[in-house]
Amino acid sequence: MTVMSEAEGSASSHWSHNAGGSAPQVLLDGVAWVLALVLALTLRYEGSIPTEAWLPLAGLALAAVVIQFAIGYLFHLYRGRYAYGTFEEVRALAGVVCATAVVLGIPTVALNELIQLPRSTVFIALPFALIFMFSVRYARRLYIESRVRPSKDAAPTLIFGAGHLGASLVRRMSTDADSHYRPVGLLDDDPHKKNAQVRSVRVLGTLDDLPRVAEAVRASVLVVAVAHADAELLRRVHDIAGALDIEVKVMPLLTELMDGKTRPSDIRTLTIEDIIGRHPVDTDVDTIAGYLTGRRILVTGAGGSIGAELCRQIATFTPSELIMLDRDETGLQQAQIGTLGHGLLDTKDVVLCDIRDTDALLAVFDSRRPEVVFHAAALKHLPMLEQYPDEAWKTNVLGTLNVLEAAHAVGVKTFINISTDKAANPTSVLGHSKRVAEKLTAWMGESTGAAYLSVRFGNVLGSRGSMLPTFEKLIESGGPITVTHPDATRFFMTIPEACQLVIQAGAIGRAGEVLILDMGEPVRILDVAERMIAMSGRDISIVYTGLRQGEKLHEELIGTQEHIHRLHHPKISHARVDAISPLRLDKAGWKARMKMPGDQRVTAVLPTAPAELLDGR
Repeated sequence: MTVMSEAEGSASSHWSHNAGGSAPQVLLDGVAWVLALVLALTLRYEGSIPTEAWLPLAGLALAAVVIQFAIGYLFHLYRGRYAYGTFEEVRALAGVVCATAVVLGIPTVALNELIQLPRSTVFIALPFALIFMFSVRYARRLYIESRVRPSKDAAPTLIFGAGHLGASLVRRMSTDADSHYRPVGLLDDDPHKKNAQVRSVRVLGTLDDLPRVAEAVRASVLVVAVAHADAELLRRVHDIAGALDIEVKVMPLLTELMDGKTRPSDIRTLTIEDIIGRHPVDTDVDTIAGYLTGRRILVTGAGGSIGAELCRQIATFTPSELIMLDRDETGLQQAQIGTLGHGLLDTKDVVLCDIRDTDALLAVFDSRRPEVVFHAAALKHLPMLEQYPDEAWKTNVLGTLNVLEAAHAVGVKTFINISTDKAANPTSVLGHSKRVAEKLTAWMGESTGAAYLSVRFGNVLGSRGSMLPTFEKLIESGGPITVTHPDATRFFMTIPEACQLVIQAGAIGRAGEVLILDMGEPVRILDVAERMIAMSGRDISIVYTGLRQGEKLHEELIGTQEHIHRLHHPKISHARVDAISPLRLDKAGWKARMKMPGDQRVTAVLPTAPAELLDGR
C-alpha cells in the first residue's frame, strides 16, 4: 500500500511541466518588473514621478521584460526544468533576476544622461521584482496544494517521528489527493520538538500521550516514521496502539530503500517480523567494497534463504564474478531471479554441485578460482538431524571440510563460514556438527594465516521452514499453534539484517575467529505466538508439546569458555574457538559424546591423538 503515487504524483506534478514554460508566467514576471520599476522610481522621486520620466521608464520596463525572458529561457527557467514553487526554481529565479538587473543596470548607469533616469532605478527595483515574483509563485503553490489535499474520507493519521522522515511524510500526504491518509498530528519523544510544526500539522505530544492525542483528533492510524526504529520501539508502539484499536503502519527499512525495493512513500502494516526482529544495521560500505568489489566470489548454499540474500547483497558491490553453488536447482533458480532478474539457469553464475562430492567441488573451485567464499550450505533442522545424525556429519562436518580444502587449494584469502547459536554450548546434533565446522574453519585459518572465520547468529525470520511461516500456516488452518514450552526463548533477526552483518564481519574478521552477531534480547516464543494470534484477529488456541530431543529452553550465542570483545563494529563480537585438525576427527567418538548426559562440549577428537597434529594436517 502506498501513501501516494511517486513524487510525480504529489502536488509538484501539477506544476512541473507548466512551471513557467507557459506564456502567463512570462507575462506575470514581466508585470513584476514593470511594477518594481514604477515603485523604485516613485520612491526615488519621493512619491511623484515627473512627466518626462514616464517615456524612458516605459522603455526600461520593456527592456527588462525582454532581458528577463531571454536569460530565463537560456537557463531553462521558462522551459519546464523546475517544479513550480520549489527551492530549485526559487534559486534559479533569483539568479535570472539578478542577471537581468546587472545587464539592465550597467547601461542605465553608463548612459544616464541619454536615458535621463536615476542611476539607482534598476537596483532599487531588483528586490521588489524578486518579492513580486516570489509572491506570485507562493500564492499559486498554496492554491494548487489546497486543491490536492487528501479527501475527508482519508483516514485521520498520526505520525510518530517529527524528524526529516516524518516531515517528508507529512508533506507527501498533505499534497496528494489520492492519499489514503490525512495527517492530523505528530508525536515525538524528543522534548526539543514539542513546538515543531510541518504544514500546519503540529507535534501534539509524545508516544505516551497517544491515548489522549488519538481521542482528541480521532486518529485511526499511526505511522512510525523513525529512521532507526528497532524491535523494542516497535513493540512499545504496538502495545500502546493495540490497546486503543489504532492501526500501526511503518516506513520501509533503509536497506530496502537503498536496494530500490521500496519508495519513501511506501508504508505497510506492522508485521511480527518488525516487532521481534528489526535490528537496524550500520554498515561500513568502504570496508565491504574493499574485499568484494572486483573479486570472484562463491556462495555455497546459494539456493537457501541466507545464501540467496547474501547473493543479492553481494551483487550490489559489483564483484567481477558471483558464483552461486547449490545442489537444489529450484533454489538456484530463485537465487538467480533475485540477483539477476531471470531464472534461465543457462549461465555460469549458477553451479549445481553437492558439497559432499569432493571431486566435483574441487573441479568447480579449480575452474572458477574464487577469491572470497561464503559457506552457507548446511542442514539446519534440529529435530530432523536428531533422527539422522549421519546426515549432519556428512554435510555440516565433512561437507564444510570439503569446501575448506577446495578453498585452500585455490588460494582463497577470505572464507566466511555461516554458523548458528546452537554451536555455543551445543546440546543437539545440529549444534555439535556446526561446532565442529567452526573448529575446522578456525584450524584452517590458523594453519594458513588467511581470514578463514565463522559468523554465528540465531534464528532468522522468514527462512524456509522457520517458526514464523509455520505459525502463519497453523493460524490460516485454524490452529492450534504448537509451542514447545511456555518459557522457551530464542534470538531473532531478519534475513537481510543478518546478511548485512555477515558481509560486514567478512571485512573485519581475523584468521580463526568466530564472530558473533548482536541479536538484541531473546524473545519468548509464547509471546510471538500470542502476538501473531492477536494480529490475525482470530481465536486460535496454543498447545504445549514439550522440548524436543537436543532442544534448549534458552539459546545462547556465547559459549561458557569463550571470551568476547568488540573491535570494529558495535553489533559484532569477536571470540576464539579451539581449532581441530581434520586428522583428529572421529565420527564414532563424536556420536558417543553427544549422548553423554549433561555434556555441553564437543571436541570430536580421538583421545590418543598426538598433540603435534593440532598444528598440521
